[in-house]
Amino acid sequence: MQPLVLTCYTLTTSLGEGVDDHVQALASRRSGLAPCSFETARLDTWTGQVADVQLPALAPSLSRFECRNNRLALLASQQDAFQEAVGRARARYGNHRIGTFLGTSTSGILQTELAYRSRDSDGALPASFDYAGTHNNFSLTAFLREQFDLHGPAFTVSTACSSSAKVFANAARMIAADLCDAAVVGGADSLCLTTLYGFGSLELLSREPCRPFDAQRSGISIGEGAGFALLERAQSPFPDDAIVLLGVGESSDAFHMSTPHPEGAGARAAMAGALASAGITPREIDYINLHGTATRSNDAAEEKAVYELFGADTPCSSTKGATGHLLGASGIVESLICALALREGFMPGSPNTLQVDPSMRVRYLLETRAAPPRKVMSNSFGFGGSNCSLILARADACGF
Repeated sequence: MQPLVLTCYTLTTSLGEGVDDHVQALASRRSGLAPCSFETARLDTWTGQVADVQLPALAPSLSRFECRNNRLALLASQQDAFQEAVGRARARYGNHRIGTFLGTSTSGILQTELAYRSRDSDGALPASFDYAGTHNNFSLTAFLREQFDLHGPAFTVSTACSSSAKVFANAARMIAADLCDAAVVGGADSLCLTTLYGFGSLELLSREPCRPFDAQRSGISIGEGAGFALLERAQSPFPDDAIVLLGVGESSDAFHMSTPHPEGAGARAAMAGALASAGITPREIDYINLHGTATRSNDAAEEKAVYELFGADTPCSSTKGATGHLLGASGIVESLICALALREGFMPGSPNTLQVDPSMRVRYLLETRAAPPRKVMSNSFGFGGSNCSLILARADACGF
């Protein structure tokens, strides 16, 4: 594929707002997880929640989009001068030549939950409830297009946990097809009762902070977050530490609605596809950010796929012990954690993981390591076997 440069990027999670907060948290192996106190949830689990007080109100002209998910997206977009970078791109290319491709899993479903509590005596939802502006999956994309004044191609990807990783692949195809010159990619997923109780009913929630790849791992911790990147063609000289999207790989094994293929077939296909797309070998990957949900079946299947393709030497870890599982936002947040690792010269450790499962053969990092990677992979594997792997690299590792 044609390499694309991440000319600006930002992320917000329970670890903080913007790249500096995340670099500091990852360097110190800090976790943003805390006992669940979200809304009316009465669940013995931990979550990665962004403080309500931090979420900004939307401008009156955008009030139809008012919901937690869009407020979280707005908070993220206000960090790291991201809106200003989009403005410069808009002036350079024209607003009709910038695409908007975002991922989410549940979008603003919390707004529907709140509306449901306020039904009238006939069971009707309140007249103020705006499904299209809040709950609908395109709400996120429509909101940010309007916020950024972008008129190019746009759509939302909703493929569970791979949603905001797959948008990179979609943007790359749209730019290659000359349907746009640049793209805003990313995603947002916010906490809601449907998600919390849904995963609770599947008996997948951990009663402690999640411990990916740990011998005593017991399930996931749900988090929330948002992140965005501006993708542009690599046309002009960029700083050596500029981050490049080098390859993407996608697969759909459709093995089971909620359980990964036990042999990791879809995961392996996505990783192999990313390597082929980038034109590199497994030995050239310096670090892998694993999907690593901390459930026994997911971690075991991914480990098998990684070991078969990379062997036992490539350093890898899951950062979900820091942020929680961000569902539809996990792809963008974890790919940007990889971007920070490339830019700052470290490989993130795995908060909360104490003892790696002895059945795991991969080289799993417990502590953050001061070792500068040059090419990294980020894995995002969703329900239904919808998988995506991304390869990012420093510009000076690609000859730019």
